[in-house]
Amino acid sequence: MTATESNTRLHSLLRALDGADNVLILTHNNPDPDAIASALAMKYLVQHVTSATATIGYRGIIGRAENRALVRYLEFPLQRVTLAEIDKAKTLIMVDTQPGTGNNPLTNERRIAAILDHHPKLEAPANAEHVDIRPEIGAASTMLTQYVQAAELPLEQQLATALFYGISTDTMSLQRGTTNEDQKAFCALLPKVDFEAIARIETAALPQDYFSQLHKALRSARIYDSAVIASIGEMRYPDITADMADLLLRYRECRWAICLGVYKDTVYFSIRTQNKRGAGLLARKVVGSDGAAGGHGAMAGGQIPLNGRKPRSVINRLRQQFRLELGGSGKETGAKLV
Repeated sequence: MTATESNTRLHSLLRALDGADNVLILTHNNPDPDAIASALAMKYLVQHVTSATATIGYRGIIGRAENRALVRYLEFPLQRVTLAEIDKAKTLIMVDTQPGTGNNPLTNERRIAAILDHHPKLEAPANAEHVDIRPEIGAASTMLTQYVQAAELPLEQQLATALFYGISTDTMSLQRGTTNEDQKAFCALLPKVDFEAIARIETAALPQDYFSQLHKALRSARIYDSAVIASIGEMRYPDITADMADLLLRYRECRWAICLGVYKDTVYFSIRTQNKRGAGLLARKVVGSDGAAGGHGAMAGGQIPLNGRKPRSVINRLRQQFRLELGGSGKETGAKLV
C-alpha cells in the first residue's frame, strides 16, 4: 500500500471521528492477540490524533493463558462492557470484526463510526462512515500499524510488541495467509519489540483444567484420512477449541484439524488446515443459517446456539457434516488418535 493510500484511509477515519467526545472501541466477544493489539493501537491513535477519549470493550471472555498474559503485560487495557453500555455509546469503532458476524453483539442496523477488519466482508452493507475491510491482509494488526505510521506517531515498545505478536499469531509468524504489507509491518515493528515479554506470554503458566480438557480432546479425537476431529464437551472458556485445533494440526498426517466444545448454551468450533485456503468456507458451509461462522484460508471458527437442543446431538451433527464436506460419507467411525 502506498503512502497516499495510507493517508487517505487515515483522513477518512478522522472525518468519521470528527466531533467525537468519547469513543468505544469494540472487539469480537472473545478477543485474541490480533484483536487486543488492534484495539490498543486504535485507542492510541484516537487519543493522540483527536481530542476524544477512548475505551476498549469486549463482551465475552479472555480465556487462553497466552491472551491473559498479553493483557497483563499491556496493563489491562480492555474492559468487559454490557449491552446497555454499548447501546449508550455515541461513537463506536469496531476492530478485527464486523457487525452481523455473530461474534459480537452488533447488527448491521447499528450506526458505527468506523470498521477496520481483515475478515471477508459480509454481503449485507454495514451502517458505518469509515469502512476498511481488507481480507487479503493477514492480520488487523498490520492495518493498524499502517494507520499509526500514517499519523506519524512513535511506536512505543509496549504497543509495538502487541502489534508484532498480533501479526505473528494470526499469520503463524508470516507462514500463513500473508502479504507484502504484513511483512513490511512485521519488519517495521521488529526493532522495538520486547522479546522477553513475548517469551513470557508464549510460555504462560497453564491451569490444571487446561490439561483436563486436553485429555478429553485427545481421547475423543478421531482420524478420517487426513482430518482429525475432536470434541471437548463442556469448556471453561470458548477459545480452548482453538488451542486444541492448533495442537492437533501438528499431527504428522493431518491436513485438517477441527475441535468442538460447549460453552454455556452454545457449541463452538475451531478449524485449522495446512492448506492455504478453505477453512472459512468450510466453517460457513457447515454452520449455514444455524449460527455464525467466519475465518480465513487456513483458520476459522464458528458457533451455534443450542436453543434447547442437547449438546451431544448438535456436536454429532457437526462432526458428521464436517466429514461429508471433507469428502467422506459421514458414517465413518474413524481411527483413534490415542
